[in-house]
Amino acid sequence: MHDIKDLEDRGVVGVGVATTEFVQAAQVQNRYLGYDPALVFVPHPIQDRTSAELRALAEDAIDAILAAIRAPISTNPDPLRGQ
Repeated sequence: MHDIKDLEDRGVVGVGVATTEFVQAAQVQNRYLGYDPALVFVPHPIQDRTSAELRALAEDAIDAILAAIRAPISTNPDPLRGQ
């Protein structure tokens, strides 16, 4: 979250991608930072997946990632926007 915030503070669009295991941790950290980054969550776990499985996860997530990149930046961020 810190890296995404730093990038966006510099004018670079960022999107966090993490597994569903980290939804709650992301909410807590975002609340602490007072920040509402674009986040896309993929199924957990990642480490034991085959290349084909990882490719399928990426293909499933790419539309959400691209939509987040293209979305207008909120002028009134809400760090707990239902993630």
